[in-house]
Amino acid sequence: MKSDTADQHWNDQWNTIAADSKWLTPEPDVQDWAAGLTKGARILDLGAGVGRHALWLAAQGFDVVALDAAPGGLAEIDKAGGVDTVLARMDALPFDDRTFDHVLSWNVIYHGDEDILLRTIAGIRRVLKPGGNFMGTMLSKRRLPYEQAKYDGHEIGRNAWIFDAPETDKIHPHYFCTAAELLALFSGFECLQLEDREHEKPGSWHWHLTMEKLGSLT
Repeated sequence: MKSDTADQHWNDQWNTIAADSKWLTPEPDVQDWAAGLTKGARILDLGAGVGRHALWLAAQGFDVVALDAAPGGLAEIDKAGGVDTVLARMDALPFDDRTFDHVLSWNVIYHGDEDILLRTIAGIRRVLKPGGNFMGTMLSKRRLPYEQAKYDGHEIGRNAWIFDAPETDKIHPHYFCTAAELLALFSGFECLQLEDREHEKPGSWHWHLTMEKLGSLT
């Protein structure tokens, strides 16, 4: 059964996005990360949404490709221009090996079961140049009790949960993990930064991570 289905929810969101939506503003963490990168570097924004990061990165002088499975978001990026867009799924990246200097994926790759996640991480590793880094977020297992207290849910596979939460993307699979589980998923990477951080809502714990592809790997 297909588990990376959250793009169905997000495509609807992108088709009706408000002008003051938070999904139009780049995250300070991403801006700080970009400040340490070489201008002109080639960056894949994996799960770009409506382009809040892809468009900002392009404006800073980076060579950016925005990939998403939701065409509604990519259409918004195309309207703005300046960024190549690719409609594809995160676990089947349509790029040659060692194509990108860096990969960004903010609040994206945890939307699926462990098989989807492992294929996605393997794809990120494959398209990164040796020494390139990945910046992204994952859901912390610290968050899971908060979701269980609010909604009925069940585990569809190891660490992957769906919840009875209509009108949200929680009806689609989400993957929750501990630090040890996360590090095991990112085989072939060196961990540069890992922080379990609560976002704006109580209990909204996310891992913030930066991983460097080990230089000897293809």
